[in-house]
Amino acid sequence: MVHSDEFTVGWICAISTELTAAQSFLDEKYDSVTNVSQGDYNNYTLGQIASHNVVMTVLPDGEHGTAAAAVVAVTMLNKFPNIRIGLMVGIAGGAPSKNHDIRLGDVVVSYPLDGRGGVLQYDFGKTIQNQAFQITRFLDPPPFLLRSAVSALMANYESSGHDIKRTIEKIIEQTPRLREKYQRPPLSSDILYRSAIIHPTDSENPCLELCGVDPSRTIRREPRDNDYEDDPAIHYGVIASAKRVMKDAQIRDKLAAEKNVLCFEMEAAGLMNLFPCLVIRGICDYSDTHKNKQWQGYAAMTAAAYAKDLLSLMPSVQIAAVQPSKEDFASMAGTKPGEAASGRPGGMRCYLTVPPTVCVLHVVEVETELMPMSM
Repeated sequence: MVHSDEFTVGWICAISTELTAAQSFLDEKYDSVTNVSQGDYNNYTLGQIASHNVVMTVLPDGEHGTAAAAVVAVTMLNKFPNIRIGLMVGIAGGAPSKNHDIRLGDVVVSYPLDGRGGVLQYDFGKTIQNQAFQITRFLDPPPFLLRSAVSALMANYESSGHDIKRTIEKIIEQTPRLREKYQRPPLSSDILYRSAIIHPTDSENPCLELCGVDPSRTIRREPRDNDYEDDPAIHYGVIASAKRVMKDAQIRDKLAAEKNVLCFEMEAAGLMNLFPCLVIRGICDYSDTHKNKQWQGYAAMTAAAYAKDLLSLMPSVQIAAVQPSKEDFASMAGTKPGEAASGRPGGMRCYLTVPPTVCVLHVVEVETELMPMSM
């Protein structure tokens, strides 16, 4: 039996669909945890990917957003004190633009740009009349080791391509019960509507029936049939995170243009300054009113496949040399409310009171102004 001290990779999912996809990429699955700490309500999946012992967990059903993700991460690190690196892996809504041909099933990886971290908390800042929304919440970038591995994997993909699509097909062949929900949907269902086209909220009929595929309502994109073009594509850049679902194509386009946002999700902003990690997201919709769940399973699979490729590239001895994340938490235990470990004042700051067996997360909000839904 593998001891809790031997796990060095923490993998967090937001919903059960993401966890199912993640589990299918384990090279070996271990027995469940038997000794549960007081106050630990997480459910853990233990296993191995390449040479790494990995612990996976998922947010409680119905609990989403930054605060829930932070609590789950803190509790996991209290149980597995030698976790060195973290991964937040799952699905997100894409933000396609002229510069980024993002499609359903593609993968977006958080990557620092212009000296800022790869995750933007877009609902934290200031709205000033006749000016663009000013972001005042800057989140820490992924750890250096993970960024280095991302760069190496990026180079490998560029020169040799990837096998994500074939890897998923092989897993589904071996586990037929995953086929209905996790195989790739027909490409005809990947429809990007123009921003002004709004799905009726008073009907449960399918989007194809209500919104149609007329060229005047949709944006045409050329098929990816080039032998040297990866499908799904991997995109690197800014992931937008907030405590609410993005279903507004106009705000989506505005943030994509002004902040180079590639996708939207709801958990990463609760982790980056607390649980240093890389965020990996499979695109399941386009962050608009046409959201549906048809692509969620496949998008979760593509994100998990990328995460496995990344871990397979990293030597275990390299990860073992990194300071455990829990030591970073210990250094934050004395952080004052309203002050981050980095010394930057204000914002949502998380600090810990850590008795030997229980982590208590305190969340302090100061000077928060939410961006309006209509701009």
